[in-house]
Amino acid sequence: MKTIIIGIAACAAMAAATASASFADKWYPYPVQVWDPPFNMASPRKSMDYRPLEKASKPWEICVSFPHMKDAYWLGVDYGVADEARRLGVRMQLVEAGGYTELNKQISQIEDCVAAGANAVVIGAISFDGLNNLVKEIRKKGIPVIDVINGMSSQDLSAKSLVSFGEMGAKTGEFLAKSHPAGSKTVKVAWFPGPAGAGWVEAGNKGFVGAIKGSAIELAATKYGDTGKEAQAKLVEDTLEAHPDLSYIVGTAVTAEAAIPILRARGLADRIRIASYYFTPGVDRGLRRGQIEAAPTDSPVIQGRVAIDQAVRILEGKPYQKHVGPAIYVVTRKNLRDFDPKSTLAPAGFKPVFRVE
Repeated sequence: MKTIIIGIAACAAMAAATASASFADKWYPYPVQVWDPPFNMASPRKSMDYRPLEKASKPWEICVSFPHMKDAYWLGVDYGVADEARRLGVRMQLVEAGGYTELNKQISQIEDCVAAGANAVVIGAISFDGLNNLVKEIRKKGIPVIDVINGMSSQDLSAKSLVSFGEMGAKTGEFLAKSHPAGSKTVKVAWFPGPAGAGWVEAGNKGFVGAIKGSAIELAATKYGDTGKEAQAKLVEDTLEAHPDLSYIVGTAVTAEAAIPILRARGLADRIRIASYYFTPGVDRGLRRGQIEAAPTDSPVIQGRVAIDQAVRILEGKPYQKHVGPAIYVVTRKNLRDFDPKSTLAPAGFKPVFRVE
């Protein structure tokens, strides 16, 4: 039986074919979904084309906080926030905490950012609940707080620019369940949802587990871990040792990237397929080389752009969508030609940007 490794991670909304051809100059209008009422992923959604402001009225100071910059996913979000800040004519200061274990550092960095004079704060949160007190204190100062990518449970937030990670996990689960419906031969799966406690991970886990229920898939193990490549590689190696009869490893995009050389070294590359639950340059290469079967994308570049636009709109008292995110698509080798990577990946050669003047 053929073993398949599927990396699924936070995150997955593909760029639609309607995106502008001159994306770098004018990325909009861009197809998104809007939740109403906001801040509840179970709320009804409506589709619309997102159109940002052309320019800010003044050079606002926007603080952006990320969990880390260890992988190309967050590099894509960095490209989105930095490029949109330049386009709108605002200042941007980006801080990164260094990993999903560094909640206290993220809180301290944001507090320093606010003390330095930030007019608005955009947060890719390490913890779903762990920043709620900080958000409340920032909002008391009249400073807008935008939740980007990962999700927070705070009701004091000003806006959200993110997708349903529960839906992302579900789409990957559906991908597997369709291949192995009830009544077919049972296949064992090890599931690598990402770092424990992160909002997107808990939602993705719930969606995935729910989607495979009733299929021929048996969940043999669930392994949480930081999305650094070394951490994911160790989890993959340990799991392959403990469960030699696995048919699938399902996890983050970093899991998928790390699995490619591991499988090659173990002589398994000719019979193990890989997919990813979010999109990175490594996943893109894997798809093009036939090493990866499928990868959902949540258009992280677009989420970063929208978060900056939301912040400026709020500061300037202009109408804004409180809860918006790109529609989720699954990219496969079959539809790869229709996928516009500019929604998801930073340009080749892009280096991390921590400051925009």
